[in-house]
Amino acid sequence: MKLLGRNIITSFICKTFVVLQMIFLVSCDGLIYDDLDPCKEGLRLRFVYDYNMEFANAFHKQVDCLTLLVYDKDGNYIETRTEKAASLLSDENWRMTLDLPAGTYRLLAYGGMECDDASFAFADKPSAGSMTGDIEVNLNSGELTAPDGNDLHDLFYGYLEVTVPELAGNYTDATVEMMKDTNRIRIMLQHIDGSPIHYSDFGFSLTADNTRMGWDNRIIPVGATSYCPWARGQMEGGVDAVTGAAVEVAYAEFCTARLMASTDPRLEVTRVADGGTVMSIPLVSYLLMFKSDHFAAMKNQEYLDRENTWNVIFFLDRGNNWLRTEIVVNGWRVNINDIGM
Repeated sequence: MKLLGRNIITSFICKTFVVLQMIFLVSCDGLIYDDLDPCKEGLRLRFVYDYNMEFANAFHKQVDCLTLLVYDKDGNYIETRTEKAASLLSDENWRMTLDLPAGTYRLLAYGGMECDDASFAFADKPSAGSMTGDIEVNLNSGELTAPDGNDLHDLFYGYLEVTVPELAGNYTDATVEMMKDTNRIRIMLQHIDGSPIHYSDFGFSLTADNTRMGWDNRIIPVGATSYCPWARGQMEGGVDAVTGAAVEVAYAEFCTARLMASTDPRLEVTRVADGGTVMSIPLVSYLLMFKSDHFAAMKNQEYLDRENTWNVIFFLDRGNNWLRTEIVVNGWRVNINDIGM
């Protein structure tokens, strides 16, 4: 009887040991392997920048460095991840993996902040104890002290709230959608009669209050800043149909941070000869006039965020006075009278 009891106990122990072995040898995907690496769980992130007028993903072509801030569901800072390898960022198949336990997370992504020539930086780098709401991104002061202006390094922004499910046993796929926060605005001046014009006869300035952004990418007012053009010059703008002479165009190009439909950045052009004002216009109001009817349902702010390259032509008379009857923006020509000056 004792022997029978001992055999039963021995058999139970052996069966239990076999079951435990099977449990530890089964991988996260249900297959049996000899190696016993711990199960991974967390996020596998794809980054996309298709918030443009082409509606096509350009992340792998335009973003050259990446910063990802990870917060918990209450906005408490967890960690920062960065990537600067061009071989990865330029690969459409690249994904960033994060080992995270089950839970809900807030992710803030910035493109262009970790590059050597970055134009924007955190007011205070995120650290233990900081919150999502503490994030402020500033245009570096050095970008505004250059007498001839600077071509800003592009800045991209993205936000995602995502959940890692319980007992996932694997990485959860998610996509962080980005938008561009920098704008390039090329101003061109042309004499209506096609006579020569020279950029050095004019002064150009763009005034806006947009050098600081919060965690939600909204502009934090800090006072108006005057941007100088980073490039100036002239070029041929075609041939006069009557005289056959080349038509010259003077230009100046600005680079500025995010444009908001609710703000009033101002573009000014003056004459060097007498200091007189050629034009002083509410830039955003003018840019919004040229939203195509194809995008009539698109909200103004979305249009300003998607369209980040602007080419504006103003026509002047021989005395370098602006003829307020005609303007061209991104190829769209409109006859105007005297709007919102």
